Amino acid sequence: MSNNLNFADKATKEMVKRAGEQNLPTIWNRYEAQQPQCGFGDLGLCCRHCSMGPCRIDPFGEGPKVGVCGATADTIAARHIIRMIAAGSSAHSDHGRDISHTLLRIGEDPNCDYTVKDMNKLKAFAAYYGLTGDGKEMRAFAKEVAERVLQEFGQQSGTLKIAETAPPARVKLWKELGLMPRSIDREVVETMHRTHIGVDADYKNLIKQGMRTALADGWGGSMIGTDLSDAVFGTPNPLTTEANLGIMKKDHVNLIVHGHEPTLSDIIAVISQKKELVDKAKAKGAKGIQLGGICCTANEIMMRHGIPLAGSYMQQELAIQTGVVDMMVVDVQCIWPGLQETAKCFHTKLVTTSPKAKMPGFEHIEFSEDRAVAIATQIIETAIDNFPNRNGNQYIPDVKEQLVGGFSAESAFHFLGGKYRSTYRPLNDAIIGGRIRGLAGVIGCSNPNMEYEEGHLTVVKELLKNDVLVASTGCNSITCAKHGLMRPEAAFQYAGKGLQEVCQAVGIPPVLHMGACLDNSRILRVLTNVVAEGGLGDDISDLPAAGAAPEWMSEKAVCIGFYFVASGVYTVIGKPLPVMGSKALTDYLTGDIEKEVGGKWVFEENHIEAAHKMIRHIDKKRKALKLKPMLYEQPFKPEA
Repeated sequence: MSNNLNFADKATKEMVKRAGEQNLPTIWNRYEAQQPQCGFGDLGLCCRHCSMGPCRIDPFGEGPKVGVCGATADTIAARHIIRMIAAGSSAHSDHGRDISHTLLRIGEDPNCDYTVKDMNKLKAFAAYYGLTGDGKEMRAFAKEVAERVLQEFGQQSGTLKIAETAPPARVKLWKELGLMPRSIDREVVETMHRTHIGVDADYKNLIKQGMRTALADGWGGSMIGTDLSDAVFGTPNPLTTEANLGIMKKDHVNLIVHGHEPTLSDIIAVISQKKELVDKAKAKGAKGIQLGGICCTANEIMMRHGIPLAGSYMQQELAIQTGVVDMMVVDVQCIWPGLQETAKCFHTKLVTTSPKAKMPGFEHIEFSEDRAVAIATQIIETAIDNFPNRNGNQYIPDVKEQLVGGFSAESAFHFLGGKYRSTYRPLNDAIIGGRIRGLAGVIGCSNPNMEYEEGHLTVVKELLKNDVLVASTGCNSITCAKHGLMRPEAAFQYAGKGLQEVCQAVGIPPVLHMGACLDNSRILRVLTNVVAEGGLGDDISDLPAAGAAPEWMSEKAVCIGFYFVASGVYTVIGKPLPVMGSKALTDYLTGDIEKEVGGKWVFEENHIEAAHKMIRHIDKKRKALKLKPMLYEQPFKPEA
């Protein structure tokens, strides 16, 4: 069992120690059991795309330098990385497609359990397509918008209309470079075709297609998913709640939702406190129903309903090990099949709901939007019925933290400019005037291959100390919430004096929770709005801004990173992409690609240095814009 108890998060430290004492499996045990992991795969130098292989390239000795077909290290690594992009784009864009179908159902079914909760957001979104809701009944308008949006997934001519909402200079560049995505599904299919044996072998041409596929997600599927989720479920606004495993209650039915798509979790959040369900829970001996979230589903329902965050991706089995989770209900993405081994030791019911994600050892209650309330009620009742089956092996760490979450690109107007002066002007002026150094998006997963949460916390705190305002999504948001970085008063503990003044004046935390990993599109929108407000250049690549995913793990993260790079963002990650076996490809991604698209990759495993590289880049952009010096002396030294 793992002896690594050096965790920043106290709840995780307690639960992993307890798991070791009880001989319960954790992800860290499984990670240790995999050591040593495949070095060829880590460098991107193995290929199994046909049955002549698997082939591997020897980057050091006298072994083979090409595969059986003649593919070089450059070709193999490039093919591998853009297949990761295609998988990541598929995951997030499929999410966007499902939300589009939910909107279509609202338009077609008068008895639909869903409705449009933010008509203004739907109208603003529809305007991208030249559609207007004026004088139209809600259902008819919803159907019209949904039908138009679904064309973005499979159209056979033209380019993505929603991608044209990027800054004009960026759209012009994409068109000149042949990067403008044509349709979401087409780019994924073409990527898979190009990486088949005997097709594209030019690493730069492969990466070009990879960027176009990533843009089809970031400025396509993900943006559609975020905007239509806001229209259907409500655009988030700042609210307060709590985070970490301590949110669970021994005397309540604890139902944990885990995954990514809000169609199920949102309806559960809406009906879980109905009197008849609470009364049923009381009849079983509980005092009520406690709903909590894991991973990005947690972010979705927290932002719209204030449901507390039970934990991040890495805490899913630890939640079960508390012994008080009566049900964990999941949909898609980032769900461990190994949860069944943990659940065997407890009474917890594991329930899958998507036909895309069935798992051995899980009960399956298939979710269907045409029976959303009925199925959600069945799920909650099943959790209630399981409450009396708890055994004595229960332990909830007394660890939780307050947070303010629920920021969106729209709410930025209001909290910066006020109700009667909704504008990004105060943000731009704070950057121009030297109170805020710049902007950073810190996002992404956690990974057992590094100290849990240390990367997120180190990078974020170093940025705050140097007056960089941080926007956060995904599991980084949950990490920041658990460690108190999303409380307004955190500015006085962690931020530089200039950022402190802005946070105090506006009443915001120095780290803004902007949603799930799908919602990185919100960060793209914020950057676009900053460009449009003026005074900070004509394109995203001109801005004093940078991005980071210190503990990235999934193929979605690879796709996200590529669409930020292709949008002109300096993008830093901890563990390098699996391309290091190809010097030419590595040099291109971390160097010359910036000359083409304005953004580039930076691989930096030292988290302090990662933050400092971001700050140096931000200062470089400030200098190019001829902005004023920072208003207050900074502790940061500009040279490495």
